[in-house]
Amino acid sequence: MSKPQGKARETAVYTHGHHESVLRSHTWRTAANSAAYLLGSLTPRMRILDIGCGPGTITADLAALVPEGHVTGVDRAPEILDRARDTAAERGLTNTGFAVADVHALDFPDDTFCVVHAHQVLQHVGDPVRALREMVRVTKPGGFIAVRDADYAAMTWYPASSGLDDWLDLYRRVARANGGEPDAGRRLKSWALAAGLTDITATSGTWTYSAPDERAWWSGLWADRTLASAYAERATAGGHATPERLWAVADAWRDWGTREGGWFSVLHGEILCRKKAEESLSRKA
Repeated sequence: MSKPQGKARETAVYTHGHHESVLRSHTWRTAANSAAYLLGSLTPRMRILDIGCGPGTITADLAALVPEGHVTGVDRAPEILDRARDTAAERGLTNTGFAVADVHALDFPDDTFCVVHAHQVLQHVGDPVRALREMVRVTKPGGFIAVRDADYAAMTWYPASSGLDDWLDLYRRVARANGGEPDAGRRLKSWALAAGLTDITATSGTWTYSAPDERAWWSGLWADRTLASAYAERATAGGHATPERLWAVADAWRDWGTREGGWFSVLHGEILCRKKAEESLSRKA
């Protein structure tokens, strides 16, 4: 399968941006808490492509797990790659590299990587099936395509909060207006099938926030994100919410964070797909 020609059909806008409140969450992510479903398939000499690497914390963890291999982290936002390079340098890693890339049209030859990984990416792209086909193209026969995405509609919390109900409704409308699919987790297997993959293991995983420090961290970053991130700007500019409504949502987050019995769970869909040799042939035909 050769690299697609022409302009990629990227129609989505990244909803969150890279405000500090967003990076507060992204830099918390590790291979253990965000890619556990993949780790048992890694071997020391693998070449890995980490799509949408952001600040590079998962990228660096993967690089440490393939010490005789190499991990390339790519992102559409050039400014975040400096943060990723710093993360790798701080950990003394010499088997990483970083570049700007669009998942719809990756600038790598066919059959380059042993693993192509994307965490919280497909929910933000304009054409997730095309993105998966590109991920398959650059994966070696016998290699793995590993994808994990949150499913916003499946997120749940206690105690009940009309303010958080409003947050969820608002977020999903803003994300879809930006061209993405916030309930991506449940759709990953169907997208993989549409991309032509057949050896698919579909699983799920969660993040749960309940301890006092977890509630304070999770509620605080979402309160700040609701008021100050690119998401906030897109919510108001797109006519989805007034500033007053955003303040009310942020207050609801802060209130939930103070509740002693508070509990919040984020569900993720996961797919681990093995590329078959005949899938390579069928795409080149």
